Amino acid sequence: MAFITPPPPTNPIIIHKLTAIYKLWHEFLPHFSKTSRYTLGIKIDSLFIETTENIFIASHLTKDHKLPFLQKASSKLDMLKFFLQVAWEIKSFDNKKYITLSEQLDEIGRMLGGWQKQFLR
Repeated sequence: MAFITPPPPTNPIIIHKLTAIYKLWHEFLPHFSKTSRYTLGIKIDSLFIETTENIFIASHLTKDHKLPFLQKASSKLDMLKFFLQVAWEIKSFDNKKYITLSEQLDEIGRMLGGWQKQFLR
């Protein structure tokens, strides 16, 4: 059976980076403390998905319609970072995992902020 090579990605790099971070989070979630996995863990998971969804939508809209979705994605990303910090503070996961996720999410935030600035000029 021959394998077909998938087509090259057409989504913006920010989508690919955010998806990679989500995959990493998805590896961490089963190791999340049981007391928080189905509350805070699910909230964080939902915020990852909502952030990605808003960026994806913005990437496929015309220039005139992108900004509201980028702003919403930015708000979701800020909430995501906040809840990750809360999870770390209550020791639902360790320092190394928190640092890994937060550094990468900070990069996403810078990329998203730069994209928004293009439309605010």
